[in-house]
Amino acid sequence: MWLLRAPAVTARLETDFLKPVPIGTKLHITARITGQVNRKVYSEAEGRLGGPDGEIAVRAASLFVIVPMKHFLENAPAEYMEALRKNPELLTFVDPEFDINP
Repeated sequence: MWLLRAPAVTARLETDFLKPVPIGTKLHITARITGQVNRKVYSEAEGRLGGPDGEIAVRAASLFVIVPMKHFLENAPAEYMEALRKNPELLTFVDPEFDINP
């Protein structure tokens, strides 16, 4: 979760389409965290057609679960791990204290 500076996985995602969203349409998304209980993070979002003042076309609610970075590293495809070995600074954005042992 970018706002919490913590890695998380999606546990539940509900999306309600209130209006059609044609392919190629600009959709302005606004999201907010509505609560947190331990590792569970609740959020809501809405999508507006054409820009921030457009009609609401989409509403969403979600539940994310914060997990340790180890979860992603143990399940990452080999090519991702190779990219991280070549550019370990990629992980400092997520966890500035994370270090890959040489």
